Amino acid sequence: MSRGLPAVWSAVAATPFLAGGGYVLAVDPSQSVPPVVGLPIAAFGLFIFAVGLYVHYVAAPDPPTMREGEEVVDTRSPDQKAAAAKTTLGLLFLLVTGYLLFFTLVPYAYPMVTFVVGLFVFSKGLHTFWTNTLTTYYVTTQRLIKEYRFLSLVRHEVPFGKVRAVEERKSAWEALVGLGSVRVASGGGATLEILIRNISTPTAFADEIRSLL
Repeated sequence: MSRGLPAVWSAVAATPFLAGGGYVLAVDPSQSVPPVVGLPIAAFGLFIFAVGLYVHYVAAPDPPTMREGEEVVDTRSPDQKAAAAKTTLGLLFLLVTGYLLFFTLVPYAYPMVTFVVGLFVFSKGLHTFWTNTLTTYYVTTQRLIKEYRFLSLVRHEVPFGKVRAVEERKSAWEALVGLGSVRVASGGGATLEILIRNISTPTAFADEIRSLL
């Protein structure tokens, strides 16, 4: 079972769409919005709930098999602060859309803009939340390993003997909520790299990687 109760948080995220879609379909007395518009809104809410339920119950992958003399020294999972910031901002835009549609007489172009922006940012936040939930990073005495499982297991690893670069990065969202990323890359023509996203204390984590090289 996945960590972080994704089914619960996805149900919370789905509620405004289910309620809003149902309101437009059956309750809205003003008919300021065509009732058929409520169908895709409610369907999107059902989609969020269904994916969250799947992410919650998808089987967590087994820890990686250790080589002879190898030990796990640290295990990291992405922090959800960046995902929360995105979904919150997206929801604010969607609430503004509802206000413009039902409580003002402004042209439909204005709520359409806030709806598109809000839906994009909200969806990006949900995607980040689900991806973070299913991602685990392992630091061993010999390798850095990234595991991600949605429909299938994806495992990437970089042996420390081949690492040529350890870099710290911060996206705008990460800087906003005090998180960061660490990029670990091998050298050579076919460069293999792992980007550890949305982690707290990225400098300490990068120093931990450097100490194992």
